[in-house]
Amino acid sequence: MYCLQNRWKFEGKKLVYYGLRSGKNMLKNEILLSRRQADIIASLPCELGDEEKLALKKLLDVCVVEKDRLRPIPQSIDEARFCNNCCANDFIIPGLEFDSDGLCPMCQTADDVRDLKSVVPLVDKIPNSKKSRFDVALFYTGGKDSTYLLHYLANKCGLRVLALTWEIPFMSDCARLSIENAKKHFKTVEFISRRVSDSDMKKIYSKLYEISENTCACPSLAYVLFYPELVANRVPFFIAGNEPAQILGLYYNDMAPKFAYRFADNKALQLLVNVGRIITLRPPLKRGQFHTLATMKQLAYGDSPLVKLAKYRNELVSNIVTAIHEVPEIVEPLKRSIRSSSHTGNIPAFVQIDLDQISGGKYDWKAVKDEIVRECGWVDVTDKNKGLHTSCKIEKCKEHSQFQRFYHCRSRMIPFSALEISIAGRNRNLTREEAIREINSSLGFSLNEIPECAIMRGYIDG
Repeated sequence: MYCLQNRWKFEGKKLVYYGLRSGKNMLKNEILLSRRQADIIASLPCELGDEEKLALKKLLDVCVVEKDRLRPIPQSIDEARFCNNCCANDFIIPGLEFDSDGLCPMCQTADDVRDLKSVVPLVDKIPNSKKSRFDVALFYTGGKDSTYLLHYLANKCGLRVLALTWEIPFMSDCARLSIENAKKHFKTVEFISRRVSDSDMKKIYSKLYEISENTCACPSLAYVLFYPELVANRVPFFIAGNEPAQILGLYYNDMAPKFAYRFADNKALQLLVNVGRIITLRPPLKRGQFHTLATMKQLAYGDSPLVKLAKYRNELVSNIVTAIHEVPEIVEPLKRSIRSSSHTGNIPAFVQIDLDQISGGKYDWKAVKDEIVRECGWVDVTDKNKGLHTSCKIEKCKEHSQFQRFYHCRSRMIPFSALEISIAGRNRNLTREEAIREINSSLGFSLNEIPECAIMRGYIDG
């Protein structure tokens, strides 16, 4: 009896793999079928004759297997197979494949992705601005990563920073305390916070919960709220504050090709873009400004025709955009600021700072925590094992919903935290043992509903 191997699904005229494959097939998750192959696949499970086997020759033993060769799908972390080098396993990433040395795809490709640092331009130094009160803006959550970056920009570089905080309804108590302590510690930082009304937030969250099964809209909604502030204050640069593991997760989730990580340094494409702008009587873009406009336009208007035609699509952002437009009035100031900044050239450049580089070569989570506690009055989370996403009460809800959707093949998006904790473990931002402990005690990978989900639904229901 032949059947489809677990994690392969027959969808229309193609086979789709819900997982992360090994070796040269790592991101090859779709196989187009001939009409004959599709007819045979549609009839599975069944016995196959010689003619059918010949038609499925390239699929046999990969996508189509005998029933006794089906790979089991772990139903708990205790049943999982772990990578021999990092904490990646086939429970938090069902469909994870290993090579003959027992290495996961992230560890197999470590050397291959070493130069993939950022999908926006990397900068080593931010100059002092002569046209603004601020040198740089930072989206500041009170979490580990944004606090460390604020400390670096303000204390170590002596820059005038505009710290922008969106007060989400689920901000953790430790993040609130950290923000208040930061206001006392940083003398060259101006803090601005915004809070969306409950009535508007419930409209956005209700739609987002309907399509994503969670309410996480960070940092996209923060961009919508604060871009007009950046333009009005003529801020030359802004930084989101993502750590290396988060940035690289986009590649392994098949949301950003290698080209995206190198676009900022492609002078020919930059020239092509600027020729088009000059022809339309708009000033040429400086490094990082294209990324800003592309990001803001997607939030204001949805995916561009080019994005829709491309293979790479960020389901997370697309769902957030759909939800934000439940309150169309909230994007009107953004649209006005996009138009005015595009015509004047007063566009803050979206850039990234290499946290590995500025922290001595490796962004060590424990060392970073110790430094910001000592230097910034940062307040650690109650669960000291937790290093990922330290500013939100319901981060586990996002992990849980993404895990549920991927586990049950309702989404092709691998849970972000599953990739991030694995990459961080591979890169030794924390030890393998610490990463496994965080998975077990702090993250939302569970087939049963977790308590934090009640907090999320409770806000939506009022």
